[in-house]
Amino acid sequence: MSDLRAKAHEAEVTVWVGKGGVSAVVEELDDQLADRDVVKVKFLRAARTGSSTETLAADLATAVDAEIVETRGNTAVYAR
Repeated sequence: MSDLRAKAHEAEVTVWVGKGGVSAVVEELDDQLADRDVVKVKFLRAARTGSSTETLAADLATAVDAEIVETRGNTAVYAR
């Protein structure tokens, strides 16, 4: 897991969750996880209305069958 955290630190955000919500990015995140060890996702303010980043991150992890490496601020890092 520490190896994944190191990769997470270096990773750039490649998926943004906005007003379309988690369901709008499931396919994109799934595709990126097929090609990369870790994928960093940023939850924009429009997506966080009424929900915490941690809740949204968990919902997205379930949708793509991935592990959350870490959440920090409004970002989450996923791995399979």
